[in-house]
Amino acid sequence: MFAATAPWSISLALFLGWLTPAFVTAQASDRTAAQVQADLETRNALVVDFTADFVQTYEGGMLRSRLVERGTVRIKRPGLMRWDYLDPEPKVYLADGEQFYSYLELDAQVIVGAMPSLDEAATAMQFLAGAGSIVDDFTAAFDAVDNQPANTIALRLDPIRSERDFEFLVVVLDQDTLAIRQLVAHDFGGGVSIYQFANLQENTGLTDSPFRFDVPAGTNVIAINETSAAR
Repeated sequence: MFAATAPWSISLALFLGWLTPAFVTAQASDRTAAQVQADLETRNALVVDFTADFVQTYEGGMLRSRLVERGTVRIKRPGLMRWDYLDPEPKVYLADGEQFYSYLELDAQVIVGAMPSLDEAATAMQFLAGAGSIVDDFTAAFDAVDNQPANTIALRLDPIRSERDFEFLVVVLDQDTLAIRQLVAHDFGGGVSIYQFANLQENTGLTDSPFRFDVPAGTNVIAINETSAAR
């Protein structure tokens, strides 16, 4: 779709797109998957914003090798999101509520387009940003993931409707608080994206300023469905 490398295209597809306060204390064995799903939806509704460090791993699908990227994420609901990738190369994914920006600093290129609706989570990042309903849009079952951290629950979420960029998601949650530890997205091409979160801070009072993007001078702007231009 865009003039971008395969890893960038993969991440961009994931971008067009939740983490969550501590209040749930029941153990996993005390609840069904549907109960955990409902508790997670309730918890999610209480989170106004969050920040975290992340490690994103992608393998399979379009790639023959394993891609690992690191950075920080900030989300303010509804509709504001910023992912700053720091390693192995600097790039930014940002949503200001109306448009998204995918900025490759080393290539001096930014892709700009209209934000999709938040009525449903069509991508993994939209799910993280709180789009749609966890209860209404998915069926839930307990699952397990490789190297699952101790004292966590893995909850598989299969979308009820098929218009998604992922086949299913697995959220790995703290079994006491339901704070998110990992998100695993399985795509239809056999690829797996794993987001691991650390230093999660919720309801920090984020302002709107981090979610504004000023296109740097000399950057090639690729507007979706429009002719690219340079600024």
